[in-house]
Amino acid sequence: MGSFSIWHWLIVLVLIGLPLLFVLRAPPAGSNRFGDIPPPMNFTEAISSFFKNYATFSGRASRSEFWFSYLFLVIVGIVVSIVDIVVNNEIVSSVWNLAVLLPTLAMSSRRLHDINRSGWLQLLVALFPIGTIAVIVWYCKKSDETVTMSEIERVFK
Repeated sequence: MGSFSIWHWLIVLVLIGLPLLFVLRAPPAGSNRFGDIPPPMNFTEAISSFFKNYATFSGRASRSEFWFSYLFLVIVGIVVSIVDIVVNNEIVSSVWNLAVLLPTLAMSSRRLHDINRSGWLQLLVALFPIGTIAVIVWYCKKSDETVTMSEIERVFK
């Protein structure tokens, strides 16, 4: 009972070592490969962009767009939960969660693109706690402001 078997070490390696491989690897050097720097947005612009880019996984999302959209999702989620309690079923929240699943994944992917990382890295949240902490830190990170090729071409036209 007091010993640590090889299976315990394997679980520790998967839960801590595997996310660290992705977390400690630096993003690619050079210009951001995902497009131009996104403009900062206010609350209404962010919500509009969230629904306008419903399934757009390409491009970049600014920090303000990302966090204002999540604030909107939390507020609506609380309201929908209250409605579910009053109605005494979970259909409304289930429909809402299903409706915003794809745009939330798309927006999170674009947010990671903004710091020049792959959108697939949002899957690291499944490797709790290291992966979850890393993804939250990346969401808070300032935009990668390296110059893209399209910006250089625009200057010389």
